[in-house]
Amino acid sequence: MADGGGGGWRVPFSPQPPRPCEAYSAEWKLCRSAGHFLHHYYVHGDRPACEQWRRDLASCREWEERRSAEAQLSLCESERARVQAAQKHTLVWVPRQRPPADWHLPLPQQEKD
Repeated sequence: MADGGGGGWRVPFSPQPPRPCEAYSAEWKLCRSAGHFLHHYYVHGDRPACEQWRRDLASCREWEERRSAEAQLSLCESERARVQAAQKHTLVWVPRQRPPADWHLPLPQQEKD
């Protein structure tokens, strides 16, 4: 909800984090795993950044245990940034609505040299 002064967004206090803390713990453990490290290094050429998952886990636990407004704000901003980053990447291929008209025909044979 927007605040009355037009100065940005206020996050209303919620009793629950956006995700359960176990989800942040699982993401952090996955990020630190050897398989994920090798996959990320192969695809991106650098080490995966797992620090944000650790901070999110700590904020989630602080939110659940102490009802900290700072932890809530930090966690909500992190989730918002994660969603925006996921939306930033567009699809490479345009999804088809139906198969091509000639999908059932045999493939053309290539000429042999």
